[in-house]
Amino acid sequence: MSDNELGSFLRARREALSPAEAGLPAGPRRRTPGLRRTELAMLAGISVEYLARLEQGRDRNPSAQVLGALSEALRLPLEDRIHLRNLAKSDTHRHMCAMAPAPAREVRATVRALLDRLGPTPAVVVNTLGETVAYTDGYERLAGPAGLLDGDPPSVTRFVFTDPRAREVFPDWERVADQQVASLYLSVTGSDPRMAELVKELSVTGGPAFSGRLGAAGPVRSRSGVDRFVHPEAGELRLAYEVLELTEADGQHLVVHLPADEATGAALDALVGRRPGRLRAVGG
Repeated sequence: MSDNELGSFLRARREALSPAEAGLPAGPRRRTPGLRRTELAMLAGISVEYLARLEQGRDRNPSAQVLGALSEALRLPLEDRIHLRNLAKSDTHRHMCAMAPAPAREVRATVRALLDRLGPTPAVVVNTLGETVAYTDGYERLAGPAGLLDGDPPSVTRFVFTDPRAREVFPDWERVADQQVASLYLSVTGSDPRMAELVKELSVTGGPAFSGRLGAAGPVRSRSGVDRFVHPEAGELRLAYEVLELTEADGQHLVVHLPADEATGAALDALVGRRPGRLRAVGG
């Protein structure tokens, strides 16, 4: 096995990507159908010399932002971005993460009982890393067909930045993406190793759409508001939401969705099989 897997992977993907696929003219007298090193460096916004060091194994510690830019330039699918991120991980960082307490992926019995009481109302419990840890039947019928419950564990944050369906599900994607990054900022301190690992992961898999938001000054997470949500069967819905923090020890928050207009109320009733008019619009 090569001792320069990261460099070999980057070079292989560069040589497999045609100029046309990268949005560049083919140009005359090319030796191979793939991209030249200068072309990839230009697309990724890095120097040719630095790219050469990465491919040759002379630099094995690229930042997550560099990996994200290269992933975008190479048009890598999500599974290849994850593989690239794994190749770049250091053993030291993996050990550090293993020592930290895991984010809570279970809910307390009283929280579970609360969800049971909410029943067909779309409600979900999310932990500090944006992972979905519990939800009502109503949320499953709302979010499941759209893809938000895919993954193990499901993660709204990963869905927003890595799933191609996200921009269709959330017509106001830019604002939703801002809110997701704001939630990560405010959930835990920057010294938390699992949060640091998630930020590095999404900087690669989400690319500049994620990493470009990290430097935004004063991110503010909205605890209430209205989102537009496009369901594959029910069409566009207007959902009013409330974010309710659980205890600090839980490290979780509850998000409850209610119809913001009468049309959405009727659509939600139909989704969950209830008599029309049970979920009244709350306005927005």
